[in-house]
Amino acid sequence: MNKIFKKKDIKIDDNVVKLNIDDTTVKKVIDFYNEAPFPNYENNDDKSSINQKGDNNYLAKKFKNFIGFNKNILEIGCGTGQLSLYFSIGNNNRVYALDPTLASINLGKEFAKKNKIENIKFVNADIFDDVFSEETFDFIWTNGVLHHTKNPKLAFNITSKYLKKNGYILVGLYNKYGRARTLFRRFLYKFFGKFIVMILDPTLRKIKKGNDNQIESWIRDQYEHPVESLHTIDEVLKWFNDNNIEFINSIPQCGVEENYENSLFQKSSKGTFLSRFFSQITMLFNELGSDGGLFIMIGKKKS
Repeated sequence: MNKIFKKKDIKIDDNVVKLNIDDTTVKKVIDFYNEAPFPNYENNDDKSSINQKGDNNYLAKKFKNFIGFNKNILEIGCGTGQLSLYFSIGNNNRVYALDPTLASINLGKEFAKKNKIENIKFVNADIFDDVFSEETFDFIWTNGVLHHTKNPKLAFNITSKYLKKNGYILVGLYNKYGRARTLFRRFLYKFFGKFIVMILDPTLRKIKKGNDNQIESWIRDQYEHPVESLHTIDEVLKWFNDNNIEFINSIPQCGVEENYENSLFQKSSKGTFLSRFFSQITMLFNELGSDGGLFIMIGKKKS
């Protein structure tokens, strides 16, 4: 425990590591997710269904298969912990799941307890608390999170310190160009409410009828979130460079050809400024842009 956490004043309550959170921006986010934890659990979820959901998530499955065994894994902004639980099922990895919202953390904790998943530790803290020791984790996943912080660049700087040399980090952010369709729907939502996004949002159209909690969670997360920022591939490339992280791959890819079948974690070309720009513009017209406009960057800590 002491090797993982650098702070000596941490409290452990019912198997959850807790720190006091005082930041006003973080409290605003906490209040938001206290009302509707994201992603919510379905009534019949168990270990098998969580594992199946993870396997159905192309990115999560690739990540888990690449991780292997006996590794330290950190998820920053785990929400209700479904992906962290997925990463911990069927292996001997040690998974740490951090989120500032205790209501979300508790859902994950209770699920782990009920399903006897013991190789996961939930941490109720703010990323800016800087709670972990440097060079502790082999893999870090922070997807759809840092753009909900007051300072995404600083949040990334802190997170990257936790990565071991030759360790991998995956970061997903709202794209400056790719999120345009969601922002347009968000504008319409202000005037027409739930009715219009139920028609226009492709993710909502895929959710089965009756899963009201899942529908409400998605609507709140995409159309009502109080803290949100937009970013570009070139911006994150600079973040990588500033933190001694080698670029490995991205979605969409920086170059012209997109081929992820071999490995997302196989080094690819950064392309040129123009190729990177056009790859982001294409998000306006493909599934990446229709499902919220997230882009993914994968990096490796230099030895």
